[in-house]
Amino acid sequence: MITDRLIELIKLKKNPTVVGLDPKLEFIPNYLLNEAKQKHEDIYCAAADAIFKFNCCLIDKLHDIIPAVKPQIAFYEQYGAPGIEAYINTLRYVKSKGLITIGDVKRGDIASTAEAYADAHLGFVLGAPVFDSDFATINPYLGFDSVSPFINACKKYDKGIFVLVKTSNPGAGDLQDINTDEGKVYEIVGRKVCEWGADSIGKNGYSRVCAVAGATYPHQIKKLRNEMPSTFFLVPGYGAQGGTSADVKQAFDAKGSGALINNSRGIIAAYLLPQYKKKYNEKEFADAAREAAVAMRDDIADGINA
Repeated sequence: MITDRLIELIKLKKNPTVVGLDPKLEFIPNYLLNEAKQKHEDIYCAAADAIFKFNCCLIDKLHDIIPAVKPQIAFYEQYGAPGIEAYINTLRYVKSKGLITIGDVKRGDIASTAEAYADAHLGFVLGAPVFDSDFATINPYLGFDSVSPFINACKKYDKGIFVLVKTSNPGAGDLQDINTDEGKVYEIVGRKVCEWGADSIGKNGYSRVCAVAGATYPHQIKKLRNEMPSTFFLVPGYGAQGGTSADVKQAFDAKGSGALINNSRGIIAAYLLPQYKKKYNEKEFADAAREAAVAMRDDIADGINA
């Protein structure tokens, strides 16, 4: 089962972290952009080419120490068809290195529309996979009929989903923290996630129906972990958004399992950060990313064991 595969990779590499491939153009080294511009007249093709090469260099340097990669599709969609091609090729390249792929697509729609999204991102269309990510992120706020097609695809193709429960953004509480007679909205969603995944629990005790719980709200994460013992967590918000290793510790179970901590710009754009800028030039961006990824791994381990 896919969540078991993820957990086994985490154990093998002793690293419960995922690198978010969110490639803003300002993160791409100038030499890659210049090479792409010389190759392509179309600006979108050039951007997509540079992004894909950037991603491949990062994956080559990181694949032996990380279990998973999470590309956010918005950073590819903005370049139209060439960007989508770069997204698909990135997922394929990540898989060729034996890593788990999490398509950060945050889809949420109803009936046949949700089914089409589920087929595209997790299943088959016309007899073949399209994006073919191992997991996809899902927005549940249209209700169960917007989620059920993804759950069906997960069961059919051995895939998984991460359902938005308590997100890391500053405005998360505008809706998620509203009080009701049954508790706060995010708590209700958390209970729904447990229900939806109750019949899909693997040998490691976690379901293929997983949850997103932001590091920026550690008290809520702790509450969710206590109330969702069979739900695996994807935890954004570490690093640039302010989440610390002490914060993300709340997402793990007593055995130090059950969560995957995301970091995007703190890894992929590490060569631009003050602590690495003097040590690495732009052609060594992947080396800086590796050092940052190792530092994150060690910091998370220290937090779990503290």
